Amino acid sequence: MRQTTTSAEAFPPVRSLSVFFPAYNEEANLPTLIERTVAAVDPLTGDYEIIIVNDGSKDRTREVAEELSQKYPKVRAVHHEKNSGYGAALITGFNAATKDAVFFSDSDNQFDLAEIKQFWDLMPANRAVVGYRIKRADPFLRKVNAFCWGRLIRLLFRFRIKDLDCAFKMFRLSDVGGLTLQSRGATLTVELMAKLHRRGVRWVQVGVHHYPRQAGVQTGAKLRVILRAFADLFRLWGRLRREA
Repeated sequence: MRQTTTSAEAFPPVRSLSVFFPAYNEEANLPTLIERTVAAVDPLTGDYEIIIVNDGSKDRTREVAEELSQKYPKVRAVHHEKNSGYGAALITGFNAATKDAVFFSDSDNQFDLAEIKQFWDLMPANRAVVGYRIKRADPFLRKVNAFCWGRLIRLLFRFRIKDLDCAFKMFRLSDVGGLTLQSRGATLTVELMAKLHRRGVRWVQVGVHHYPRQAGVQTGAKLRVILRAFADLFRLWGRLRREA
């Protein structure tokens, strides 16, 4: 299903861009990630910022992030003193963003940051652009988990996204900046999209390429993480029903 804005809608221009990356133990990936991001964003607009959200990493992610902020003037680092979870890192990124549009992705170098251009080109006529992985480069069990997760979200929250957890999304800051988000784990993206959907925000979906991780270790595939995410999903569903 492809969701788009109608031609009758008119939006303020989008001239500036915030890009942020949650990072947990990604010291090996950050230098290449930031180099590629600067190369991708610099031709789009001169008014941009790149934010590294270090979520209490135990390796040298903090030091590497600070080194990159010294190397690239438009890069800055924000640090959690302890690991607070992916959702908390996303909230920090949204709160730190200051530009017209805000984009986020993961720090694992599994996406081609050059594809941000097509998202930027679509923003003037849309309120949000969300990516879906054309071919997901993850282990089989992770794909099965994602399939079940997506089906359950569609059933509970009544909105359709091809790949909800694809970490390649761009929004208008005016839409996400005023949201109150309470989730701190894997359900943060569900809460975000559910609340935008309730507000009448529509999005266009764009396929992006996905590549195997070359460095670092995935944490989302652990059984305890998966079970906690599904429990959190039902709690979120109950809370949003009470708020409706």
